[in-house]
Amino acid sequence: MLTEDILNSLKKNTDLISYLDSHKDDNSKYESALEKHEYEQELLPLQAELVDFQRWVQKENKKIAIIFEGRDASGKGGTIKRFTEHLNPRAMRIVALNKPTEVEKNQWYFNRYIKELPNAGEIVFFDRSWYNRAVVEPVMGFCNKTQYNRFMIQVPEFENMLYESGTTIIKFWFSVSKEQQQHRFEKRLNNSLKKWKFSPVDEKGQQLWDEFTIYKNQMFSRTHNSFCPWVVIKSNNKKRARLESIKYVLSLFDYENKGNSCEALLPDPNIVQRYFRNTVQLDQ
Repeated sequence: MLTEDILNSLKKNTDLISYLDSHKDDNSKYESALEKHEYEQELLPLQAELVDFQRWVQKENKKIAIIFEGRDASGKGGTIKRFTEHLNPRAMRIVALNKPTEVEKNQWYFNRYIKELPNAGEIVFFDRSWYNRAVVEPVMGFCNKTQYNRFMIQVPEFENMLYESGTTIIKFWFSVSKEQQQHRFEKRLNNSLKKWKFSPVDEKGQQLWDEFTIYKNQMFSRTHNSFCPWVVIKSNNKKRARLESIKYVLSLFDYENKGNSCEALLPDPNIVQRYFRNTVQLDQ
């Protein structure tokens, strides 16, 4: 038990860490606190690197769009939060669009996303994107076959035009197992501060697991290419998924002061994998 007397005897942070480490077998909370400390010690230098990266994006007028896709409760929102919490809000945006309006339903599908694309010197984080039409919409019956097929034909051309106009698109798929998704759903429902995250679509996520898998695999095989590849992040461990996805983005660019805050910028290949047909995914 960590008493007041023990706390008073610990003069430095390192003393507290040493105490928790030596007594972690006595209390599971100590081990959890150590894991969180180690995670934050690794996260903060990466976030400092992101600040340098953003400055370079602004200086060089780069246009960066980072897409976060995956099943519900796969860790997309938490990862975006860690990417953005220390960035300059004037040079970045988070885009999480609601369902289309009646006007938008009668426009070209990509219209509402074009308005959200990054300007020069800006990073935009898409919490779900135009790829709703590749997986969620056909599974849930929100689009018909004609709309789906048209999208699958047009999306590589659309992304190629963005690439040729100087926009860098990074496409993440957060891969979570069925068991872990169910566990996270249960935690959401039991947490009064997170109940809002559980939607009717989430409720059907487990029931329609196999249908999601079919459309996800179709999306990968038809929209993965050299200029906009899919990158699969194994996200059963949310903290590791956050760290490794940040490393992946930083590893792609040769920005000023790269490595000054964190030298280890190469992502773990056991967590981060560029898609190929035999990629082992957690959400098969």
